[in-house]
Formats: sequence, C-alpha cells, structure tokens
Amino acid sequence: MRECLKFYIDGHWVKPVSGVTVEVINPATEQISGSVAMGAAPDVDRAVKAARVAFESYSKTRVEERAALLARIADEYRNRFVDMAEAISEEMGAPAKLAREAHSASGLAHIETALAVLKRFAFQETLGSTLVVKEPIGVCALITPWNWPANQIACKVAPALAVGSPSE
Repeated sequence: MRECLKFYIDGHWVKPVSGVTVEVINPATEQISGSVAMGAAPDVDRAVKAARVAFESYSKTRVEERAALLARIADEYRNRFVDMAEAISEEMGAPAKLAREAHSASGLAHIETALAVLKRFAFQETLGSTLVVKEPIGVCALITPWNWPANQIACKVAPALAVGSPSE
C-alpha cells in the first residue's frame, strides 16, 4: 500500500497544513491501494513562495546545468519505470501493459524530448536588426488531470525546467 502523506516543497518533504488524507481506491479491484495527503491554500502558498525564491537563482542557470538536471530526472525515471507503471496500474485501474507501454513510457518520452530540444534551442536569435532573447519570466503553476498522470505532468514540468522556470 502506497502512502503519499507529504509534499516536496523547497527541497524538503513536508507535512501538509490540513492533515487531511484521502484513500486511493484501485478501480479494477475496488480495494484500497493507498492514501494521499490533500493540500489546502496554505500548502499552495508555501509552494509558490518557495518557487519564487528558487526562480531567482534557477532562472539564471546555464543550459548545460538545466540539461544535466533533466538528464538526471530521466535516469531516475528509467530506474523507477516499473514502479511508475505499477502505481499507475494500481491507482487508475489501467491494464498493466497499457500502464507500462503508454502511460509510463509517455512520461519518460516527454522528459527526453524536452532535454533534446533544450540542447539545440536558440535562446537568442537575430531577426533583421533585432536581437530576440527568450528568457524565463516567472514561476509556473501546472494543473494536471488524473487520467494520464505521467504524461500530463512530464509534458508540462519538463519544458518548464528546461527553460529555467521552477514549477510549484
């Protein structure tokens, strides 16, 4: 049984303010497969504050540093690929093959794509007599649906990290 009772905020696993949890029901078996902490407005405020502080330094990182971070994330994702597929299957009721070959695979593919694009993306380009500079502008708030978790999270978070915007 998985218990996800803390949030990762400002580099630490922290208890949520409310202490409210919800049981996760495996829709395929109708058995409890775990529990998750529910966030509240103060948790969001805490995450936003931490992301804004992180933005000051993270937005100034070099492309090579952000690429190295995405590569480490992709490596860890590969190391935990089976765990991801099992959790997706259990929490969503997705068939194991679909969880493995589509759900988990799509998350990794988005991270790898963001890394590949980052390595060749032109953050500065001259158009005529104008220098166009593409730079991060702030913290990203990313909301994802429940039905394709790895896909939806990775297709939003990986590009944000690639361009230098921390997300909450």
